[in-house]
Amino acid sequence: MSRSVISGAILALAAGTLASMPAASAGAGTIQAQTQLSVGSSSDASSAATPTQLPRTAIPSHYALSLVPDAAHLSFEASVTIALELRQPTNMITLNAADLNFAGAMISAGPGQPPQAASRIDVDAAAQTASIHFLHPLAAGQYQLKIDYSGSIGTQANGLFALDYQSNGVDQRALYTQFENSDARRLLPCWDEPAYKATFALELTLPAGQMGVSNMPLATSIALADGRQRLRFATTPKMSTYLLFVAAGEFERATVTEGNTELGVVTQRGALAQARFALDASRAVLREFNDYFGLPYPLPKLDNVAAPGRNPFFSAMENWGAIFTFENALLLDPASATQSDREQIFLTAAHEIAHQWFGDLVTMRWWDDLWLNEGFASSMETLTATRLHPEWRVELSTVGNREAAMELDALATTHPVVQAIATVEQANQAFDSITYQKGEAVIRMLEQHVGADAWRAGVRAYISRHAYGSSVSDDLWRAIEQTTGQPVLGIARDFTLQPGVPLLKVGEPVCKDGRTSVTLTQAEFSKDQPNRKPLTWRVPVQAQTVGGARVAALVSAGRASLTLPGCGPVLLNAGQSGYYRTQYGPRELAALAASFERLDAIDQLGLLADSWALGQAGRQPLAGFLDLADQVPASAAPQVWGKLATVYRELHRAYQGKPQQQLRFDRYVQARLAPQLARLGWQAGSDDSGPQANLRAELIGALSSVNASAVITEARRYFATLFKAAERGDDELAPALPAALRRVVLSVVAEQATPAHWEQLHALAKGEASAMQKSDLYELLGAANDPTLARRALTLALSGEPGATDSAAIIARVAARHPELAFQFALEHRSELEPLVDAASWSRYFAQLAAASADPATITALQAYSYKFLEPEARGDVLAAIATIRYRIAARQRSLPELDSWLTKKEPAAP
Repeated sequence: MSRSVISGAILALAAGTLASMPAASAGAGTIQAQTQLSVGSSSDASSAATPTQLPRTAIPSHYALSLVPDAAHLSFEASVTIALELRQPTNMITLNAADLNFAGAMISAGPGQPPQAASRIDVDAAAQTASIHFLHPLAAGQYQLKIDYSGSIGTQANGLFALDYQSNGVDQRALYTQFENSDARRLLPCWDEPAYKATFALELTLPAGQMGVSNMPLATSIALADGRQRLRFATTPKMSTYLLFVAAGEFERATVTEGNTELGVVTQRGALAQARFALDASRAVLREFNDYFGLPYPLPKLDNVAAPGRNPFFSAMENWGAIFTFENALLLDPASATQSDREQIFLTAAHEIAHQWFGDLVTMRWWDDLWLNEGFASSMETLTATRLHPEWRVELSTVGNREAAMELDALATTHPVVQAIATVEQANQAFDSITYQKGEAVIRMLEQHVGADAWRAGVRAYISRHAYGSSVSDDLWRAIEQTTGQPVLGIARDFTLQPGVPLLKVGEPVCKDGRTSVTLTQAEFSKDQPNRKPLTWRVPVQAQTVGGARVAALVSAGRASLTLPGCGPVLLNAGQSGYYRTQYGPRELAALAASFERLDAIDQLGLLADSWALGQAGRQPLAGFLDLADQVPASAAPQVWGKLATVYRELHRAYQGKPQQQLRFDRYVQARLAPQLARLGWQAGSDDSGPQANLRAELIGALSSVNASAVITEARRYFATLFKAAERGDDELAPALPAALRRVVLSVVAEQATPAHWEQLHALAKGEASAMQKSDLYELLGAANDPTLARRALTLALSGEPGATDSAAIIARVAARHPELAFQFALEHRSELEPLVDAASWSRYFAQLAAASADPATITALQAYSYKFLEPEARGDVLAAIATIRYRIAARQRSLPELDSWLTKKEPAAP
């Protein structure tokens, strides 16, 4: 849309009149009265029915929003003029609205036509809708609907919200928006569903000197007589309501240019230098994606806006042209930056920039296809980091990502990747590991199956065909099939329309004439339904004998026979691109263990992951994993040692309440991990790699968890120097603690805190000038092993002292070690806690607090909580938490005797 059209619409709002605005787009689909809509667009002729919670009387095409926030009083005044098409005669228009107060509305058929004022506006708070009634019937046709209203500014990340922080000792307040999935309705009355794409023109009135940021560049700025300024932004392309963005505050902005795009980062004043890495990373990523998608980024600018505070459930949001990111996922503070921080900032930026195509340019038609956004963005972040930073070995993280999905997907409470979403609450709960990590794994598997170049060609065709429109999963699969000539629809549907994890059992290999034959049988890996009838999948596999060439095959109808070149142990899922578990017989697993050093690092990780999961589930002896882990050589990749450190920490926690057995296991872990830390040292060497830097922190944390006294003492020594420097204000003392060690040292001290250490950490938090560092320190106060100190942290969380977005994070940190304590505390203080958790996450938060428990009483408490406070459609996370707790209890009862027996065999015989 041209800039002249924008100005006309906005100027009309400024004058308080109705204006002629763009007509609704042609091609919007047939109206149906209740719950289904065929929404089409110029780029998508599909007529598949789309769910809706609104009547399909009207179709919007453009919103002209005039917004006047009052940050000091946490309120705003606004008016919006909406160009829409009425598809049938009516005297009522219903649209989404939440927590808005309406002053009035009027509708006009265009210039020269008399406007009709609304006779009344009915608000349904439960349905989050407003129905605007008119005395005289409206014929089908084009209209402009103007609504005047007001609303409140929240303090959590949904709708329009405020974040408070200090800058150079001065209190500041900045405003931001967060609308995904269904919170645009908290800022403006609108058709707040993804298939309703429209253009947006924003006018924003702010105090002079403040910066406003939105999806598009600033078009004009007018100084007002009262000392304020009126900012008008260029009109957006067609997009969904949840992608609209507004921010305002005392900001700074730095820019670079990539192609025709101005890339920017926006931070609080004084923090701009810390965003340099993110800006450079974004430039490299945008260049990569412009090539990958074959369609250059279409907006004139792309900002990434940093905000203080945090949220337990997300770190960034892909608003088109104006990504929102919490500071701890965007800024690199030189006082504490680690290699892991750099990687996470890069990955977060890559994820959100990938959304500019997958999600923003092409949007899933309804929330049941949310994975089209998130799974693809997750796969692109890994692909791009692997291409641009091969030294990080980010591709190895795909095994851990897959494991996160399988943890949920193997429980009875799982759901398909493409899931049925009927309500806002169900959409809120769709942002889980199955949507993200399983979606990523399925995409990676299919890309491997058809080939990377062919896959990219299919993605390009899909993006081009549906640009500025909406799509469903089958649109992607058909584009891949038509472009590659390979049948993927059936495989894709198997893995996205039904839940669960395939299990491939490897038969006994037979070697003859230099070739190995093996039979694969497909079952299903379930953690809590061992006797369920397995589903069937068409499973693409990659297999090889160790050291031999890979062979691709498709397991169909539950069986497949493979012939592999070479003789030797058979490795299934070579390269780990498949989404399935692999189970070997005892002899085959032992043969692979003997060949462990010859496997690629990614296959070492995959073999460990499958052995651990199968052992925990009782599918094979846990000794298979323990023997395999015990043979991991010192020369193994840092990521492999990181996997061992993670599992050893989990087994240490499993021994809770069994101090003598725990002590024996801790001695074993210390003997296993301490030499690796000694080899790396506490401080980086000149040849330190990124993975080695990450492993150093992981080993320090793991050894602290198993109470390695030397590690705890060394961390406390470093901390004493840090605290003394802070107490004296003496920067000369601070370099004794390298920046890369600051976070892990603080974590060890917080976890092993004495009352004195806890008070010192508290003093550091109160005195910290950096909003990002302050937030980190307050969260660490919830990390103590000591339950007395954990209770102090819980009390502190509700004291008002931490930032408004930090309190929920402190309680969640307590829950990681004391889930029963945190959950009970949250229940007892539910009314006080409610304002400290954003509305979209409220039903998920209590489940998160309890999920780490292994106490049967917690199951009862969770059930009682859900029945009392949650509607049935909002209980998904609670049910998953209950299933996880039940499985954890059963797995520990099954595994610990096996582990005790294995440790006994490992100990030297008495003289």
